[in-house]
Amino acid sequence: MSEARTIQSETVDELRQRLDCRFTEVDGIFTECLIEAHTYLSTTGVLEYIDQARVIGKLGRGVEPLLNFLQEWPAIAHQVGESALPSLASAIQKISKSPNGKSIALLIAHLPAITRRLPSQEQLDDYLRVAIYQMDQTSISIHGIHKTYASPSFHAFIESSAKILDVVTVGGLEKWVEYGIRNYSHHPEQQIQYFQLESADSLAVLKRQRHGTLLIDNTRQLELYTRSFWEDGLTLVPYSTGFNSIQMTPYFDEFGARLPDVYDDVHDIKGINRYRIALAHMLGHKRWSQAIFADNFSPLQRIAIECFEDSKIDYLICQQYPGLRKLMIALHPRPDEFACDPKTESCIRHRLSMLSYAILDEHHSYDNEDVATFRKIFLELMQDGKLSTSQMAELALEYVAKTRLQTDQLPNTIFENTEIEYRDDNRHLWKFHELSDDEEMFEQAPPSNNQEDIDSLPPRLYDEWNYNSESYRPDWVSVYERLQPLGQASVVDQILNKHSALIKRLKKVIDALKPQNKTRVRYQENGSELDLDVAISSLINLKSGHQPELRINTDHETNDRNIAVLLLLDLSQSLNETVAGTNQTVLSLSQEAATMLAYVTHQLNDSLAIAGFHSNTRHEVSYMHIKGFSETWDDSVKARLANIEAKYSTRMGAAMRHASHYLQHQHKDKKILLVLTDGEPSDVDIQDQDYLKEDAKQAVRELAQKNIYSYCINLDKKADDYVKDIFSHQFSVIEKIEQLPEKLPKLFLSLTK
Repeated sequence: MSEARTIQSETVDELRQRLDCRFTEVDGIFTECLIEAHTYLSTTGVLEYIDQARVIGKLGRGVEPLLNFLQEWPAIAHQVGESALPSLASAIQKISKSPNGKSIALLIAHLPAITRRLPSQEQLDDYLRVAIYQMDQTSISIHGIHKTYASPSFHAFIESSAKILDVVTVGGLEKWVEYGIRNYSHHPEQQIQYFQLESADSLAVLKRQRHGTLLIDNTRQLELYTRSFWEDGLTLVPYSTGFNSIQMTPYFDEFGARLPDVYDDVHDIKGINRYRIALAHMLGHKRWSQAIFADNFSPLQRIAIECFEDSKIDYLICQQYPGLRKLMIALHPRPDEFACDPKTESCIRHRLSMLSYAILDEHHSYDNEDVATFRKIFLELMQDGKLSTSQMAELALEYVAKTRLQTDQLPNTIFENTEIEYRDDNRHLWKFHELSDDEEMFEQAPPSNNQEDIDSLPPRLYDEWNYNSESYRPDWVSVYERLQPLGQASVVDQILNKHSALIKRLKKVIDALKPQNKTRVRYQENGSELDLDVAISSLINLKSGHQPELRINTDHETNDRNIAVLLLLDLSQSLNETVAGTNQTVLSLSQEAATMLAYVTHQLNDSLAIAGFHSNTRHEVSYMHIKGFSETWDDSVKARLANIEAKYSTRMGAAMRHASHYLQHQHKDKKILLVLTDGEPSDVDIQDQDYLKEDAKQAVRELAQKNIYSYCINLDKKADDYVKDIFSHQFSVIEKIEQLPEKLPKLFLSLTK
């Protein structure tokens, strides 16, 4: 991957000038830092990174803060997001303006360990707020106005933070800090011992703050739960519960499921089971709910619709997993039937909570006639089938019309025993009409004349990046998977015969790269053979009175290549063009190149998949399976490869995201996505030439976050104008397309040496 580990000297020089730094120590690390920055950061993020480094370098605090920031920020941004930089910059400025400026370098150096425990921007913001508070409160003021001397314990606090966050949340950290400030603010030595975790008092206070089940400690277990029970790889993102200024509710969006960073045990329900119930409810919504327009509903109607839809989801979950019903009933509040006075209080939430509980627990004790009536209607409707969200909305409107009271508009609303904590905030249920003439506002997909639709799987929906608003369009693109129809396997055999001379030239390289089945491992206490050299040396040491070497055996271990490669072929209409100076089309040369790559990987026993894609608007992106990772290089695979066709357009980002879905599940050390294309991303429903290029660029970033290395082989002579912006330095341009069958396998071999 030598191409990916280099940056053009012009770029380095421009950014070095932008940094405007005269510290000679920076010269030795600057290029490597830029390589890492380009791996993890966007183009804008790299520029902001350099600008902030310039500010730090001119704070007058020496070179150490600058060196630490250049080396550590890309990894920190990869963990918590580039948008966290302003918060960090603000904290650095506050520290610099205080007598604690020497602590800047230490804070930056410890942030990677801290962010591993606080993997979201919100949590990092909370930590920085606590850190500045600790610094301000422990810095010494002589005259009571300005801070004159540095905090004696700020260094100790920073050094202990990662260790403390291993056992408590940010909220627990804040309470621990407050205790130390309150009790040791006038005793510098005891203060240092407290924040270094060297005093018994410090450990006792910290132990009291350790409670509940931390999400960060159970992320892997919960992700396995969502995959095995719900077949959904929902990303889990924690938010802090230690700050009560804003009471957050669990929710999910295109970035994942937002859950509290800690759950305490309640009603004999373990915290881990509270997480499972909350995730089950979210994933139930993802599976069985549909977004409806909210514009024509009043707030009262929307509350009722959400309640009925939530009850529907809970009902279906209990039908599929009956064991969860007991946990849901235990976590669901049970309102007292007479707790709300309808003459003086708004009881809408109270009535809906009673109905929700009655639907969930058949042994409820409510005598309310409306509760009994609508519980019966609800259960009868659910027995007839899985109702849509629109049908639930109709039932909710009927309920509101029958039960609405004039006092429901009173500001004195009853909230007690109405908050169902495992349910999310239902933002996914609503969509809104927007006044726009943009074609993309129309949700109905155009009718397709493709007869293959009847043979394809249901579409998989993917988000698409809108660079204008710097946000994702959720579930915007429909990707249809298809198995490539069979052709004549003899066509591929003829290609192999045609390139027999090339195969002979590649054979030496292949033999050199083939893994040796066994590698000798010496100095083993137990092994398959005696290592005579070591054994004789050990005997000599024994005879001469020295300590003999006891590890006198040798063993052997397998030394296999651990690589998974997915070749993604652009099969758009432009591949049907004939290559100048030849009688072949770009499609036929791509077919030959794929054949040669498949042959090489087969000889090396590497794991290879081949797929093709084309698009006809965002509603119809076709993804054709040609060879799967588990398939061998046999006649059926050859027959599919022989029958590839080129048509429609090139919506590259969606195809790359779908390819990553298969690559990320390969248990290999190195995962590579090779994209073979003859042009820039485009589609017939997009007028903005940069839109799909920016989306593909974002897809490359997403793959990098999944540890998938994406590389583009471009056949467009004008590709230099756009391919670097999408793939950074991870690309090659083949100007002589007729050389593609030879270039592609050689390129693969160079990438995987």
